[in-house]
Amino acid sequence: MTTDTEQLRLAADFAPASEADWRKLVDGVLKGAAFEKLVGKTYDGLKIQPIYPRAKAAAPVAGRAPAAAWQIMQRVDHPDPAKANAQALLDLENGATGLTLVFAGANAAHGFGLAATAEALTCALDGVHLDAAIAIELQAGDAAAAALLADYVKRRGVQPAACDIRFGLDPIGDAASRGASSQDASTLASSSGSLVKQLHDAGFKGPFLAADGRVVHDAGGSEAQELAFVLASAVAYLRALESSGIALETARGLIYARLAADTDQFLTLAKFRSLRRLWARIEQACGLQPKPLFISGETAWRMLTRRDPYVNMLRATIATFAAGLGGANAVSVLPHTAALGLPDAFARRVARNTQLVLLEESNLARVADPAAGAGGIEALTTELCTTAWALFQDIEKAGGVVAALQAGLIQSKVAAVKQARDANIARRRDVLTGASEFPNLNEAEVAVEAVAPLASPSPPKAALSFAPLTPLRLADAFEKLRDRSDALLKSKGQRPQVFLANLGTAADYTARATFARSFFEAGGIAAIDGQGGSDPAALAEAYRASGAAIVCLCSSDKVYADAAVPTAKALQAAGARHIYLAGRGGEQETQLREAGIGSFVFAGGNALTTLEDAYTHLE
Repeated sequence: MTTDTEQLRLAADFAPASEADWRKLVDGVLKGAAFEKLVGKTYDGLKIQPIYPRAKAAAPVAGRAPAAAWQIMQRVDHPDPAKANAQALLDLENGATGLTLVFAGANAAHGFGLAATAEALTCALDGVHLDAAIAIELQAGDAAAAALLADYVKRRGVQPAACDIRFGLDPIGDAASRGASSQDASTLASSSGSLVKQLHDAGFKGPFLAADGRVVHDAGGSEAQELAFVLASAVAYLRALESSGIALETARGLIYARLAADTDQFLTLAKFRSLRRLWARIEQACGLQPKPLFISGETAWRMLTRRDPYVNMLRATIATFAAGLGGANAVSVLPHTAALGLPDAFARRVARNTQLVLLEESNLARVADPAAGAGGIEALTTELCTTAWALFQDIEKAGGVVAALQAGLIQSKVAAVKQARDANIARRRDVLTGASEFPNLNEAEVAVEAVAPLASPSPPKAALSFAPLTPLRLADAFEKLRDRSDALLKSKGQRPQVFLANLGTAADYTARATFARSFFEAGGIAAIDGQGGSDPAALAEAYRASGAAIVCLCSSDKVYADAAVPTAKALQAAGARHIYLAGRGGEQETQLREAGIGSFVFAGGNALTTLEDAYTHLE
């Protein structure tokens, strides 16, 4: 066995490698192509280099205490309080260390949640010992739930100081997601100030006010936009608390942040680290010695798919991994079936165990800020801080977060990123496994609780209104096409179909036939594989026998050059409503179109538009 010393001695036998040496090798592989081909870009315009040197003089970002695990939070959102209570007790018995009480009407309730009544809260928390180091976090649409929980603690005879409760008051985030508030612009941020002071004076430790970045993330925004919104909201709350007579030294500890964690592992990790640095800068500007901000993370709603939902388990694992290593103090995992309905016991167990495995088996919490010194993560963290700070300054120049929402400043920036993101999803540059790529038309139904989503609560009389930051899911457009296919299957007994006219030998057509199958089935159009061959008449006859209305020609460019035109003419004569060709037209495009090719399907093309158009031909 080779010892560490021997390994070091072996490494010393090689000449030291420099970035210039690496670049020379890369240029040889690129063969004249621009190096920029290897440089990625985030939706904030940040460049992701293919290689980074070790960061110099990088200090760890202060977050959780060394070797301290993050809190494993489990959502409690069943509308039936008794069932919610049974779920909560089961979660706590099996590894959860905290409960996120989601109330109907909260901006992330997604159609479910507890009623904000004393009876519902009492029933849901029956048997939960609030003074036994169990963390409680509220997600509510207004301040009523916070007051109800405080009254419940008093009635139970529990000392408020013995409770670990994050009250989750967030009038700004709630208004941003709804586009309206019963409070006017001058009182929106300060509307919870008196309640916070009352709760704090009663002995609750808090924190009480949540600066919630999920509002921006759920609406399709970028990492820097999410961070800037959190900073702007937190500063607005800080000012409100100071106006309520609470000293800044105390007030900062009464505020915490929520961030979304998604499948972009490195950006998520850098985002959590960035928020700590940014908040420290706010504290310094207030004349305070920085202290670690409490950050609660939740796996992202927008990344969930209704199709092939088991992939959501993998998405949640990556997101939790990144949030945990980024220093999150608490993490809540959305169950993999959350986009389909109210998750059942199995989905809740998987969500819980996702965190338990990462903590207890992978030991992710053992090292404080393990990314410190990593060139790529440190560079991303710094660049995110710079970009988010500039956006935060824009919001402050506009008069603060409420004024910026009224002016549409935040919404317009988020909308621009959403538009760019939508374009990349439509072209399948941003891959959604199971939805836009690698679909399974025969997937089995997944079980969820037999509980219908609640009717949206009547909005309060609005004293303030503006364009909302509406939650979305990235896969929604592709899933609507799949829903359309399901409806046709139910009504006609058959999905819409495309015949794959495989031209030439298997070596010629397999790659593009595989691509075309995935392409069409992402839109719910079942692909019928042709046997393959070089005779246009035989291919046309096979198409006619398939019963499909549309056809896609699949082969290599070499075969297309000689056989695509006659084959397309034969297919058109056989009655094809629309003929697709897998690949680009290239120099032959004019001839191919004249022969009957109507559309070309290729990597980077607008798959969503092409698939939507296919349904018009099918109908």
